[in-house]
Amino acid sequence: MKTQNTLSLSTREHIGEVLRLIRRNQGSTLREVSAKAQVSLGYLSEIERGQKEASSEMLLAICNALEVPQSFIFREVSERLAKVEHVRAAGKHPQYAKALRKDEIMLRS
Repeated sequence: MKTQNTLSLSTREHIGEVLRLIRRNQGSTLREVSAKAQVSLGYLSEIERGQKEASSEMLLAICNALEVPQSFIFREVSERLAKVEHVRAAGKHPQYAKALRKDEIMLRS
């Protein structure tokens, strides 16, 4: 298996890695998950390798097949990216947090 430096991974590649880790930890095969998600085996493989980007609908189908919530995938990827960005920031404190005030965020129910 080809390993890459975490600092050079794209979001798409992080998502693929997380999906692959979950699938393998569950003991599921690509064939089993692709059948449950109704996604071609080749395309699922490309998603896991970070070569293709899953649409939101496809990601939902894969998550359902793996029986994990999408929020878990996004949280794991977010944590990975935060670690990478922290390393890249090297102590700088970005002001982006002020741009998004919590009271302005509306959740759809």
